[in-house]
Amino acid sequence: MDNNTLAQRDLKVIWHPCTQMQDHESLPLIPIRRGHGAWLEDFNGNRYLDAISSWWVNLFGHTNPRISAAIQAQLHNLEHVILAGFTHEPIIELSEKLTRITPAGLTRCSFADSGSAAVEIALKMSFHYWQNQGRKNKTRFISLTNSYHGETLGALSVGDVALYKDTYQALLLDTIHVKSPDCYHREAGESWADCSLRAFADMERALARHAEEACAVIIEPLVQCAGAMRMYDPVYLARLREACDKYQVHLIADEIAVGFGRTGTMFACEQAGITPDFLCIGKGLTGGYLPLSVCLTNDDVYAAFYDTYATRKAFLHSHSYTGNPLACAAALATLDIFNENDVIGENKILSEHMRRACAHISEHPHVAEVRQTGMILAIEMVKEKNGRKPYPWQERRGLAVFRHALDHGAILRPLGDVIYFMPPYVIRPEEIEQLAKIAWEGINIATKE
Repeated sequence: MDNNTLAQRDLKVIWHPCTQMQDHESLPLIPIRRGHGAWLEDFNGNRYLDAISSWWVNLFGHTNPRISAAIQAQLHNLEHVILAGFTHEPIIELSEKLTRITPAGLTRCSFADSGSAAVEIALKMSFHYWQNQGRKNKTRFISLTNSYHGETLGALSVGDVALYKDTYQALLLDTIHVKSPDCYHREAGESWADCSLRAFADMERALARHAEEACAVIIEPLVQCAGAMRMYDPVYLARLREACDKYQVHLIADEIAVGFGRTGTMFACEQAGITPDFLCIGKGLTGGYLPLSVCLTNDDVYAAFYDTYATRKAFLHSHSYTGNPLACAAALATLDIFNENDVIGENKILSEHMRRACAHISEHPHVAEVRQTGMILAIEMVKEKNGRKPYPWQERRGLAVFRHALDHGAILRPLGDVIYFMPPYVIRPEEIEQLAKIAWEGINIATKE
């Protein structure tokens, strides 16, 4: 079997996600045969360094022997069971571990199968909480501009990336959007902290104005990933937690993409010393093996639903594969790797190497900024460095970098004109240097007039 044969079969039957399918008339699909560590291999024998962790999910490498063995062992005992009225050991153990390692006070785990689904749980649970408390007027959500929380309708409603959202606007909830603390457009000489604090004034005003009708504020802590990897300072989170308490509005932290070590700490909220009312996690939870997500909350929220059946206060939300034992086994093996190795410490060394390897790229005449939070590094290409004037999006300059990277053995799938690294934690320093070299060459090609 070869790449071309499989690609032709694919295009006859599959509609790929987040893709204009006509692109594949000129951009061939790449069928992947196997993966190992930070590398993937196609059916023609070409190898690709997976710089984006296969959509941000892979933590400890493809075909990690420890996670693979855990799934295989579980497969011989129980593949799945309904979670309504039944339970199983892997989900109990996983829930116990998650309530220990997440910010203090998160004591209850509600399971789903994707990041969007976890966000839907948080939104519905917050809304329902206020209904159960008799606060019937609290029906709206506050979110940040340039945010992304998934593509189901509730999650899409609280996001703000036009590319994904505009077409479906008529179907969506009426959300209150507040200026992002994104530090890309900070003033000359202004620190990330000062920029984020300045932006917080807009959030304070929104909470003061809408407190009586707002259920919750939902944010991506520290990095707005799908929003072109824009970043901000932890001080914003600290102020937001205080304000949500003051105005009696829930705080939902969407750590689907940034949790499990991506930002330099196990969870991004730790850098501000806060506990949200709802914490949504997924992606890296299973090490990139199987779909699993969780919405964690506290005893106060749980108690608002705990009553006799006749009161109709129960949270009637489910998925057929909720808490799948195989996915839970993968998650337990992933957490064991964190527990038994200094993953966060080792990542700090890798992230520093990434910073040094890419530092020179900031001097490129068509690069506005190289920014980094932990194991996430982003390079923003622009038409004019002074004033940070972007290229017209129709020119798709980032796509040229993507093509160059594929030709040179790397997957650097851009977000518009932003090239980013979010690699598996098993990547080696010399592989980071290889990525930096490929990115530099690709940017030179992409920015030729």
